[in-house]
Amino acid sequence: MLGFMVYAPLEPKESLFVEFEGDGRYRFVYYLLTSDGKRTPIFQVTMALSVGGIGMMKEEVTFVGAPMLSREAALAVTRAFLVPEDMGTPAGAVALRGATNFQTPSGWDTVYSSILNMIERPVAPMLAIRVETDWYAHETEFRYVLQAGEGITIEHSIPIGQVFFVPREPITMRPCNDQEMQAIEASRAEFNKHKAEASQKTSYGLSYSPHYLRQSRAQKE
Repeated sequence: MLGFMVYAPLEPKESLFVEFEGDGRYRFVYYLLTSDGKRTPIFQVTMALSVGGIGMMKEEVTFVGAPMLSREAALAVTRAFLVPEDMGTPAGAVALRGATNFQTPSGWDTVYSSILNMIERPVAPMLAIRVETDWYAHETEFRYVLQAGEGITIEHSIPIGQVFFVPREPITMRPCNDQEMQAIEASRAEFNKHKAEASQKTSYGLSYSPHYLRQSRAQKE
């Protein structure tokens, strides 16, 4: 398996919205699903980073309707989904907390990345990182970088990132010798020959070849 999807620590009835307003200001909105199936905002937290990253972060809590919890509890809920200490590095960065942490066997690292092949627009860029998780189960975090006015909606059923586990071992690269180059060229020519022989036409007139799929299954068998 190549990797695993990671989700936010949300219950099915919960959802979030995080927006970068610009100039070090972020807006976090917490929603609950009401009995009639409507997504309703419960509170929002406006976070303002100090200029230059020096000093305390200012946090302003605003409740929608009658407060269901205290200001301190609302901030604790916010910290269950965000990592405030890592917000704004770099400018516009939003640090999303994953629901699952990982500890790997000795000699293995964890790579945290955005979701591969996610092509829906807009897709905010994310900072990928490789961490040694064999001696400590680091808290899972995905750091997306937003433009001013851009936001991310987070729901229970939508993953927020992807993780991969890779061995931490030295790799030595060297040039191929003539004999190895000849073997590579011969293998490529043979593959292309069988691929062309297996080529098929779809009902739409497009050509494709199932040779790679067949060969991959044959290797496993």
